[in-house]
Amino acid sequence: MINLLNRQISPLSKLHLLMSATMSWVLIIALIITSIPQSAMAAELSKIQRRGYINIAVKDNVRPLAFRDAKGNLQGLEVDLAQRLATDLLGKPKVGKLKPVANRDRLSVVLNGKVDLTIARVTATASRARIVSFSMPYYLDGTLLVTKDTSLQKLKDLSQQKIAVLKNSSTIANIKFYVPSAELVGVESYEEGRSLLERNAAIAFAADATVLTGWVQKYPEYRLIPIKLSTEPLSVVMPKGLQYDKLRREVNSAIANYLSTGWLQQRIAHWGLPPYQLSISEK
Repeated sequence: MINLLNRQISPLSKLHLLMSATMSWVLIIALIITSIPQSAMAAELSKIQRRGYINIAVKDNVRPLAFRDAKGNLQGLEVDLAQRLATDLLGKPKVGKLKPVANRDRLSVVLNGKVDLTIARVTATASRARIVSFSMPYYLDGTLLVTKDTSLQKLKDLSQQKIAVLKNSSTIANIKFYVPSAELVGVESYEEGRSLLERNAAIAFAADATVLTGWVQKYPEYRLIPIKLSTEPLSVVMPKGLQYDKLRREVNSAIANYLSTGWLQQRIAHWGLPPYQLSISEK
């Protein structure tokens, strides 16, 4: 009976039904968009400039990217970048209002207009790029290994050794590719990973270079093995939409200038991070 009914519907009628359904969805989406309060939408560059300051989301607990010093002041590479961008975008100093943000909110605060930009250890990925725009990378993060064992110099030195990794992290695939003979020990946290190394239950811990750099700074008995196993671009999160094109162009132009003049590399070195470019070494 259903097949008979389908045969009785003319191609023109089917097209009409399809167009009607499509228009209904368009109207629904339009109503949703227009129902969003204007104050909950990201600001264009001209509006930011008229306002006289720019709101930027940052972390406050990731040394050396963005963390608080003994007096509670924010500092770190991403804090330096945020303040420099604010100055260059608005043409005057001390116009960046930095707002600490949780990992889960790093994109949403831009989407709902609570901040204008996010600079908070966000890796630019294809899935995230569907809902926000990303600047050119200001730093190339990636998987490194930390250890107390001074005899470890190359990846082959890790053969048949126990390496701690965060459970369900992308680091697991990197270690399996570069050190297939290593025995991986899953942990729930960085602190649990350090505990394994302290008890000699693992010889090294593999994780993001930015986090492990802060670890070494806090616990100087450890050192990084300078062999990057992956490259993950950290970028400024910006809103999508043609109205934000000038903001995106200005941010990208500024970062390109910071790299070409060496300012960004100098700040990276100042905060003790591995160089912007760190090649993957031979196995």
